[in-house]
Amino acid sequence: MTPALTSATLDREAGYRLLDEYQDRATQEAALPALERIAPGFPDWIVTSLFGGTYQRDGLEPRDRQLVNLATLATLGGVDPQLTGHIRSSLRVGLTRRQVVEVFVHLAPYIGTPKALAALRVAATTFEGLDTE
Repeated sequence: MTPALTSATLDREAGYRLLDEYQDRATQEAALPALERIAPGFPDWIVTSLFGGTYQRDGLEPRDRQLVNLATLATLGGVDPQLTGHIRSSLRVGLTRRQVVEVFVHLAPYIGTPKALAALRVAATTFEGLDTE
């Protein structure tokens, strides 16, 4: 017998509204159409399950979620496009450039200097791109 579980929130429309708040047009246009071409339907699944599901849960503010995302992506390494997008999203939800940098500096003893340096390079490139827009 399956135990009673609390229904999960999966709100596709709320997911797309939240995506518009978190991601600027340039980030959306760089990521979703290219992914749709190679994996049709997968971008919609991501938006619906993450932004329309996980991000809809109570307990963390948008700023807090972005701090977790920055730390996780820096720890993973090799995910520069996603890290770039989340750096941009972090600025949109209220983090400053200095705070983004300090996240990566703070992580160095935990994830290793090479990964922290790689994240800082992504941050520098992202900030430069914002300055030229």
